[in-house]
Amino acid sequence: MRRLRAPGIRDLVAETRLSLKSMVQPLFVDEKLSEPKAIEPMPNQFKQSLEGIQTEAGALEDLGVPAVLLFGLPAHKDDVGSAAYDSEGIIQQAVRKIKEVTGLIVITDLCLCEYTSHGHCGLVRNEKILNDETLPVLGMIAASHAESGADIIAPSGMIDHMVQTIRAALDLEGYTDTPILSYSAKYASTFYGPFRGAAESSFAFGDRRSYQMDPANAAEALWEVQLDIEEGADIVMVKPAMPYLDILKAVKDQFGMPLAAFQVSGEYSMIMAAAQMGWLNETVAFLESLTSIKRAGADMLITYWAKKYAELNR
Repeated sequence: MRRLRAPGIRDLVAETRLSLKSMVQPLFVDEKLSEPKAIEPMPNQFKQSLEGIQTEAGALEDLGVPAVLLFGLPAHKDDVGSAAYDSEGIIQQAVRKIKEVTGLIVITDLCLCEYTSHGHCGLVRNEKILNDETLPVLGMIAASHAESGADIIAPSGMIDHMVQTIRAALDLEGYTDTPILSYSAKYASTFYGPFRGAAESSFAFGDRRSYQMDPANAAEALWEVQLDIEEGADIVMVKPAMPYLDILKAVKDQFGMPLAAFQVSGEYSMIMAAAQMGWLNETVAFLESLTSIKRAGADMLITYWAKKYAELNR
């Protein structure tokens, strides 16, 4: 076997290859900002203003990054997340601004947690998530994102029947060709911690375990994915990525669907923290981590390192 590990030959026989064409860069856009703001627990990541989002999107396109995943931080929050479906909301404006200056594929995260005063992913009564009452709101948000020019709608709340509702709403408004990328197997994970601070989406009470998956469960993930496929999902996702490589492989083996993996904020911040302490080489570590995710079966890699990967491969 050592004969195949020689320089040059090693690359020829590599089984798994990373490609920038499969990577998506997450971006935060904050309605309250007038200039970029560093995200402290996520070194080298920034929240952008509406003006800055055009500059950042243009830079990503120039580097060859093909797609972005947008998260919006509104100036106003309320109990029902009304800013999420406002035609002049932060995501809606950001999509239009990006589309004015680039040809990037724009994926919009669709969830209420950034827009509700209580920080949960659905409507709430007496500290209980109202699954069915939330569905029409998700449909309105999806239609408003598509109307603004979003290329792919990505519902992330793990609300039962969200895909079916969003597909119906998009079709009704004439957006029959707009794909849905569903956060199908989204675990109630501690690895979202840095993101919640960045997106200002911490919850006012309780937790999200009643609608996000138990990290102990694997078969449940296959059930969740199957339901989303049956309801019309075009791409399915496993989130987080590295702690759930077994789930990625199982989903790919079972369904053969286009599969996305989200290398989440905690995964990013762990490597960055170790690199800053001199315990890991950042570049080698993130490339190894992305390779492991790709090897497990992911077709799309949503990663905060998409931009740096592009810079390394210019």
